[in-house]
Amino acid sequence: MTTAANTLPTLDRLGVTVTDSDLDHKKIVAEWFSLFGSAVEKGNVDNITALFADGALWRDILSLTWDFRTFQGSAIQQFLVDRLAEVQMSNLKLKDEYQRLLRPYPDIVWIEAMFTFETRIGLGSGVFRLIPQKEGAWKAHCMFTNLEDLKGFPEKLGPLRDHAPNHGKWDSDRQRSVAFEEKDPTVLIVGGGQSGLELASRLKCLDVSTLVVEKKSPSRRQLEEQIRSSVPARSCLYISFDYDPTHLANISSTWPVYTPAKKARILDGYEISNLIISSKLANWLEYYAEALEVPVWTSSEVTAASLDPSGMWKVTVSNSQGASRIFTVKHLVFATGFGSYRGKLPTYPGMDEFKGQILHSSQHKKATDHAGKKVVVIGACTSGIYNHSSRVGILTDDHETAHDICADYYEHGVDVTMFQRSSTYIMTTRNGFRILFKDLYEEDGPPVDVADRINASYPIRLTEFLAQRRTLEIAEADKELLDALRNRGFRLNLGFKDAGFSLAVWENAGGYYLDVGTSKLIADGKIKLKNDSLIQRFTPTGLKFENGSELPADVIVFATGVGDVRDNIRKVCGDTLTDKCKVIWGLDEEGEINGCWRDLGIPGLWYMMGNLAYCRFHSKHVALQIKAMEEGIFSKRYSLK
Repeated sequence: MTTAANTLPTLDRLGVTVTDSDLDHKKIVAEWFSLFGSAVEKGNVDNITALFADGALWRDILSLTWDFRTFQGSAIQQFLVDRLAEVQMSNLKLKDEYQRLLRPYPDIVWIEAMFTFETRIGLGSGVFRLIPQKEGAWKAHCMFTNLEDLKGFPEKLGPLRDHAPNHGKWDSDRQRSVAFEEKDPTVLIVGGGQSGLELASRLKCLDVSTLVVEKKSPSRRQLEEQIRSSVPARSCLYISFDYDPTHLANISSTWPVYTPAKKARILDGYEISNLIISSKLANWLEYYAEALEVPVWTSSEVTAASLDPSGMWKVTVSNSQGASRIFTVKHLVFATGFGSYRGKLPTYPGMDEFKGQILHSSQHKKATDHAGKKVVVIGACTSGIYNHSSRVGILTDDHETAHDICADYYEHGVDVTMFQRSSTYIMTTRNGFRILFKDLYEEDGPPVDVADRINASYPIRLTEFLAQRRTLEIAEADKELLDALRNRGFRLNLGFKDAGFSLAVWENAGGYYLDVGTSKLIADGKIKLKNDSLIQRFTPTGLKFENGSELPADVIVFATGVGDVRDNIRKVCGDTLTDKCKVIWGLDEEGEINGCWRDLGIPGLWYMMGNLAYCRFHSKHVALQIKAMEEGIFSKRYSLK
């Protein structure tokens, strides 16, 4: 049954009409916020919840729960009863400059505003949205609260940075600080990509000693053949360039809208897969680490880690020269991406009889390796992970290999066939980003830090329903391409729960392809397509399908996902400890992402991951938790019961 708790607050459901010209939205916000602030500071939970609409949502990141939580309906009341007196929320102040009357669709109207507040131990920010009611009042439909800083422990930025003159000792001081010869760091981060570097710079600003260990050397990026770029500079995807990628060093305004991209095997710690990465962006991240003086050991690998009875981590780091060192640290952070799936291939009868070459996408290097051969790429979606929630063992495909490797093969004259096992959600970046990020991550949009908080303020339970509408908008804008794909026989869907790629990202990190040109190659028949039957077995010369058809091949590339995220922990920490670790990625019952950036169930163990935008925003959340623990002000999480 559709109720106020699981649908959009449309005007027809609310039973109201709204004429924008008749509204003084700033007056409405001021009156509501005055009542809200008064009720909060008095601790009057009944008066607070009376200001919320039926089915309202409250999302909190750390500020009131020390966790990532979303409460809905009656759960808001219990949450406030349990937490309000403990956290001592106070000094609420409305931000006049960020109040907007929004009509995302003709039948939806809400007023959005931002505020700041304090708690007993921290400073916070908030976003709320008000919707109209029959009686003429406006009530909150969404509330978002976020921890910004810890009282007494500000980030050492601007005037708080070190002002002492160095007198020419910078080089020696820098070498000494990176060597950690006198004292082990408090935090050791495995992986020197955007995840590890962002977190390390956050921790440095909070005066928490940190070392990043990166397996690759800058001279061994192994940048390969140029392929198409995929993501606008202010959009939001996995490894490709995002809007203003880092929190302490903004990119130049001359940076191209689409960052030039190449295939590379670098930056997310272990060599997980053929990531789409820009040499320009890789240079930027190296510059970022050097400019911010982040301690990084390159050409080094964390080979083992264990948790001793005292709660400290013993971490073995080995370098390319064969030397090793054991660090004793309080916090071990894995910043190694979605997982390692090398060597783990699906099994089919006859694989041992096949006379050609069988590869996983993580083993593929460049198209010219297979010049003059027939190649079959198995997979037609985005990089996937095992989902250990309700869909145990489901594995999705790999866009960064299936589509882009197919395009790479075609562009180098290699005969390539894509085998599509299941339907795929296709969205062009040209139309999709314009619709998804309008009024937010645009060149003329709000400042990036404001946009981040507004974006985070939409609970996933609400995003799902908005995404279903936006998905239809995008499909209409992409109609010509989608019709051409259907005519070619390519199977399409509208994404997980018909919500496009957003929920697919959060649930499985897969199931879609964000098109930058490969789809047209498929539609035009330039990349061959096979999807009329499942694979029955391998033959000595190719594949045989259940319908009796056969497909000759010299090379078969499995673009079938990257495994369980926890594989990277397992490789270093072993089975016993990893088996106690909570699921990483996928959504919990409240619609929050599992595991990363929050409690993993093992003291001092963290997983930092995500695209550049997620890393920019959530790196501070991880850093604040670690800093609070180190200063003895971290209290118990208000976690799922």
